[in-house]
Amino acid sequence: MSASKSSLAALTLGAIGVVYGDIGTSVLYAVKEVFGSGHVPFTHANVYGILSILFWTLTVIVSLKYVVLVLRADNNGEGGLIAMLALASTAVKDRPALRQGLLAIGIFGTSLFYGDGVITPAISVLSAVEGLEVISPHFRHYVVPITLLVLFALFAVQKRGTGGIGRFFGPITLTWFLTIAVLGVVQIVDHPEILEAISPLHALRFMWAQPGTTFIILGAVVLCVTGAEALYADLGHFGKRPIRLAWFMVVMPCLTLNYFGQGALLLADPDAVKNPFFNMAPPWMLLPLVCLATMAAVIASQALITGAFSVTKQAIQLGYLPRLKIQHTSVRHTGQIYMPFVNWSLFTAIVLAVVMFKSSTNLAAAYGIAVTLDMLITTVLTFYVIRYSWKYPLWLCVAATGTFFLVDLAFFSSNLLKLFAGGWFPLLIGGAVFTLMMTWKRGRMLMAEKQHAESIELNSFLDALFIAPPARVEGTAVFLTSDTGTVPNALLHNLKHNKVLHQQNLFVTVRSHEVPWIGLDRRLKVEALGHDCWQVVVSYGFKNDVDLPEALEAMRGRGCELGAMTTSYFLSRDVVVPTIGSGMAPWREKLFAQMHHNASAAAEFLNLPSNAVIELGSKVEI
Repeated sequence: MSASKSSLAALTLGAIGVVYGDIGTSVLYAVKEVFGSGHVPFTHANVYGILSILFWTLTVIVSLKYVVLVLRADNNGEGGLIAMLALASTAVKDRPALRQGLLAIGIFGTSLFYGDGVITPAISVLSAVEGLEVISPHFRHYVVPITLLVLFALFAVQKRGTGGIGRFFGPITLTWFLTIAVLGVVQIVDHPEILEAISPLHALRFMWAQPGTTFIILGAVVLCVTGAEALYADLGHFGKRPIRLAWFMVVMPCLTLNYFGQGALLLADPDAVKNPFFNMAPPWMLLPLVCLATMAAVIASQALITGAFSVTKQAIQLGYLPRLKIQHTSVRHTGQIYMPFVNWSLFTAIVLAVVMFKSSTNLAAAYGIAVTLDMLITTVLTFYVIRYSWKYPLWLCVAATGTFFLVDLAFFSSNLLKLFAGGWFPLLIGGAVFTLMMTWKRGRMLMAEKQHAESIELNSFLDALFIAPPARVEGTAVFLTSDTGTVPNALLHNLKHNKVLHQQNLFVTVRSHEVPWIGLDRRLKVEALGHDCWQVVVSYGFKNDVDLPEALEAMRGRGCELGAMTTSYFLSRDVVVPTIGSGMAPWREKLFAQMHHNASAAAEFLNLPSNAVIELGSKVEI
């Protein structure tokens, strides 16, 4: 029992560090941007109204939608938009048109994650470093360079893995939450009446009296829920209970106390609106607070970077992105990976954002569209999960998700007002990633159709081959093929040029499925073809690590003994040739051909021993 409690406490502390680092830094800029927008006249009634809106936004979107409802939609213990997409698409698999529509919506939402992944680290670190301006205006010119230096250091250490620094995430972020709570309490003690803003009546009065202003400022209010999607995305790492405990016992109370403390400060000193968070601190505490805020922002960014690696790996497994180089940074935790291309692409985009927008206020104008559209998509997918997978009555599904849909739609609509002020930036990134993903998926389908149309049926080919069999050589040949039951090009080339056949031959197809994990007991499906030949289908979930030699070890005892020194892997290195026809638009075919050319080698992706791989080239016209 004590060990169980200890494990729960450790997971809860970890959730505070990884899951809530992002939302924890929203206190740096949310109140400042709402009042700094110039749309809210500074009155005591408005301070109460804004705080009430902030509190109930946290309650409705985070507490009720994500913590209570969405966390229930786990896909074999895993969360995140791709896991939700897999659940929803499986639930409507008997409705092909609807399934394709949901897949497109879900992949677009996944693409928007990258837009959010650029804006959030930029605004978090920049707003933390801007605390130096409160110490002295002379620091203003150093804010952007220091921000870029911090971000470079963060991305440079990614290749070392999160394991080493991850153990400090929880304690540092817990210290941050306790600090912001204390700062809030000190201000609330002087103006305890500010706690009346907890009543939703203040929010309702504000919205009733100023509906136009309310709609406009929702684009700034949404800043208080930055990182809410991380709640669901990190479900697989920590589980529901630690995430819920961390939110209700630590994160929500500390955020509420700080926001209300900022409100109490504004009642006493309206001039503090320029940066209410740092103005809560006494002068002697400013520099340590800036350092702590920067560490909290770095941790929040780290969680998002790690998320980008995981999402990219899942997208590759599902066939929406080309193979990329993946480095495992831990021998114990397979989820800890590093992807150099994703790491430095993300860093380049973040540097571009910081240099272009130059301040957290300007970045706040860019933030919101991508994340609110993601929230809207999550709500839509949730409806299909609870209706078609959980089989709840229609009225209950509409009631459960309809309210959240209207709230998300209101926030998204408000953020559209920021489209030309910077909101285009994350949408541009998300749109570019979506184009790449759909082009890759469509291109792979066209390749498969072309290869299938030109393929030779495997069983009949083997029957004909063994009428007058070629010379057999010792060892095992593993032929990789994307289509079961057809002759791999690599086999035809091998017979043509080498005129030999190995003693044992495996025709292997690797398939990824829309579930997070597939156990070793369901990894292989084997069919004996005779003449020491086997058709093998190897199945992986989108979170499994692909290791083909390890999977084929299960062939032992089935009449096929694989030796590490006597097994050769034959792969077909396809060269894509764009052609004018009924495939894709010419520019998309050229884009796909370039992506296919630059994809990491299949041998590396499948974890094949480099000294046992033979690649034979062929051309495929699409």
